[in-house]
Amino acid sequence: MDRLVNTIRPYAWGSLTALPELLGQQPSGEPQAELWMGAHPGDPSRADRGDGPRRLDELIAADPEAELGAASVARFGPTLPFLFKVLAAGTPLSIQAHPTLDQARAGFAAENALGIPLDAPRRSYRDANHKPEMVCALGGFEGLCGFRRPIETVELMARLGVPGLDPLIDLLCVEDESEALRGTLAAILTMDEDTATKTVRETAEVLAEQDSGDPDWYYAPYARIARDFPDDRGVIAGMLLNHFRLRAGEALYLGAGVPHAYLSGVCVELQANSDNVLRAGLTPKHIDVPELLKVVVFEAGAPAVLTPVPVGASPGEELYPVPIDEFRLSRFALDGVERAIDGRTPQILLCTEGGVRLTAADGTVLDLARGGSAFLPATGEPTRLSGTGTLFRATVTI
Repeated sequence: MDRLVNTIRPYAWGSLTALPELLGQQPSGEPQAELWMGAHPGDPSRADRGDGPRRLDELIAADPEAELGAASVARFGPTLPFLFKVLAAGTPLSIQAHPTLDQARAGFAAENALGIPLDAPRRSYRDANHKPEMVCALGGFEGLCGFRRPIETVELMARLGVPGLDPLIDLLCVEDESEALRGTLAAILTMDEDTATKTVRETAEVLAEQDSGDPDWYYAPYARIARDFPDDRGVIAGMLLNHFRLRAGEALYLGAGVPHAYLSGVCVELQANSDNVLRAGLTPKHIDVPELLKVVVFEAGAPAVLTPVPVGASPGEELYPVPIDEFRLSRFALDGVERAIDGRTPQILLCTEGGVRLTAADGTVLDLARGGSAFLPATGEPTRLSGTGTLFRATVTI
């Protein structure tokens, strides 16, 4: 077992206090957005096995089968196939979507062939992997996910009475829903700058005039976006998407091509080991409109909220089912009764409440306080869990 030392990414949308509170640290005064746990080369976790801290990706690369297990290497390759995070949103994240595996491979190769550096701001593909993801709320968590039915967005826009929205309303009334959504998003993102600025500002002004501060108001999420991004096309693009709220313990799974934006709150996020993002607004970063329109799936439908189900073979464990094998998220609500977890797959454990003791088959003990995490290589031996608190388990399905 390895206690992990993890990196916090200080994106501008991050909360000032949520991650320091989780980790028992004093706030720095700067936004702290994502705590990364895993072996992504962009910010790998570090572990000390007696010879000083080493990057987890380097430890795995030195002996993949010993760290990941032969079955995981055969199924997913010689790298940890998932990235585990705690995400803390103080202001809205960008509206974004993620590619399929084939799209990621093609896009990464194409940008490499053009000689675009991996850290270039105009780069869309930073690796050759897809990025399906799951978020599980640690408290109230709010965002936008998936397209509304076009007729619902027509009603939303029409009630605002902004003349600049009328051409978009006309596009949304196209009989084919998929074409209506595609055409409207493309129109928003390619609108000439003067028209876009005028329409967004007028929309923001109307939202501000009508905003009573009621969080349950029909337009509340869009009014909040407009306050934070008064000149951004994402104010309008966001109206195409469903608004959702999760309570603690509830989750969402997002497959390739699903547009989404997280607005506020703290969650654990488990995803394929990738950092590929195609953006559609609410950001000063690069927006690659043609590539985004290739990646987005233009289907309307409400997001499906997931709740965990008991795992019959593992008493005390609750699983969030997903349709892929590269990551598997579950949690334990420990109440002093000792539990055991299988050791045949690589896994990262994260304590989010209380305190948990991990005991390996050889008697090695590792205590995790709130915010603490550990990497468990695939030794084949079970690990015992004890203590009182909440423990999230990230692993794979073989």
